[in-house]
Amino acid sequence: MCGIVGFTGRQQAAPILLNGLSKLEYRGYDSAGIAVRNGEYLAQVVKAKGRLSNLIEKTDEGKALLGTCGIGHTRWATHGVPSNMNSHPHTNESETISIVHNGIIENYASIKECLLEQGYTFQSQTDSEVIVHMLDYYYQGDMMYALKKCVQYLQGSFALCVVCTDYPDCVFVAKKESPMILGKTDTSAFCASDIPAVLDYTKDICALEDGQMAVLKPGSIEVYDFFGDPVST
Repeated sequence: MCGIVGFTGRQQAAPILLNGLSKLEYRGYDSAGIAVRNGEYLAQVVKAKGRLSNLIEKTDEGKALLGTCGIGHTRWATHGVPSNMNSHPHTNESETISIVHNGIIENYASIKECLLEQGYTFQSQTDSEVIVHMLDYYYQGDMMYALKKCVQYLQGSFALCVVCTDYPDCVFVAKKESPMILGKTDTSAFCASDIPAVLDYTKDICALEDGQMAVLKPGSIEVYDFFGDPVST
């Protein structure tokens, strides 16, 4: 029972992410973290074991992180002990791609073995970290292509959010058998694992369906199926 929040728009992202995660505390968790994008700069990732209040204090209620695009997560340990290292977001070695994930990747061990053979190193004990390294492996300048390739190999359940340095105002989302809702205003777009996380900001909300991906941009949401074909919403 983990929580996810994503945001892109004109407002500072960190306070919105923290507020959204606070509305999901009922889901149960043992750690929390956020990744915030500020234009062309690398994402700023902050994690904290324990209560969300620890993360709020660590980021000065979000004021310490500047940027208008980001993702956040509260984690309940399934693979690996509760710790800062096992907390989400997870980031690739070059720190250009960050992800948060709800669900369980049933074939993560075989994926991890293949990635280790390709020279990738792992910092956590989680199943989720294989996702960010697989995205890195497939990424050649087109994140939708990398995400499409990645989800085809993932067995199990996932609600997944991705931010990438090359897309400073975008959040990429994919869903299979784990809840994910989308919302937007004229200048912002949101995603979350449950509706309460975004109700302070918008009532224009819909559910992402299994087998769908989305690209969130300020004021717009584009939905695709796992083959990359557009879906009318």
